[in-house]
Amino acid sequence: MIVTDRLVFLHLHKSGGTFVSECLLRHVPAAHEIGYHLPRHMAPPSVSGLPMLGFVRNPWSYYVSWHAFQAGRPQPNAIYRAASDDGRRDFKGTLLTLLDLESDAARLSRLVAELPETYGNRGINLPGFALAGIRDSGLGFYSYLYRYMFGPDDGRVRIGRLETMRDELPAMLESTGTPLNDEIRTFIAQAAPRNTTEHSRYTDYYDEELSARVAQRDAPVIARHGYVFGS
Repeated sequence: MIVTDRLVFLHLHKSGGTFVSECLLRHVPAAHEIGYHLPRHMAPPSVSGLPMLGFVRNPWSYYVSWHAFQAGRPQPNAIYRAASDDGRRDFKGTLLTLLDLESDAARLSRLVAELPETYGNRGINLPGFALAGIRDSGLGFYSYLYRYMFGPDDGRVRIGRLETMRDELPAMLESTGTPLNDEIRTFIAQAAPRNTTEHSRYTDYYDEELSARVAQRDAPVIARHGYVFGS
């Protein structure tokens, strides 16, 4: 969570937040971080009335990026280990397990117990009690993270799309009254992406069954932001 005197930026996992956070910290006076991947309800009362911004990405793309990043780590996080059976499942098997986590009571209980009990300052920063809310929600993992991060759909958070971030971000910042100088405009337009993961086109990882399951589980995000598989 990045706070300035004019806005609060909420960093949804692997959805362009590292780029936006660096942009703000480098180029907006008084910008500072008050917690890593903290959700909207954790904003201090002193800033909770400020405009709030965030970014989302295509859920099909998110899952490929998440899987590639975790699978390539020497020590993947507990969520990946639980969904992949410690790396023994392939992408499809891992994702089907993750998408059904909300209804897999035994697996979810074990995972909640394994996750940290409090917030930290690294990784996905999702304590067990925070993930426990996915139980019986009907939501895929990404849609649950989205709801957890941004809160109720009440118009309080302006959410752009990662895929058009360079076009949307200047207007989003200006809507909060944040002045944009040449340096920040250049950063947004030209700076390299941050925290990226190497993988093939996300569409190559899906068959019809898996694509349809994401469409079902992550329907709220897909519908709200107009995502289409292959776009």
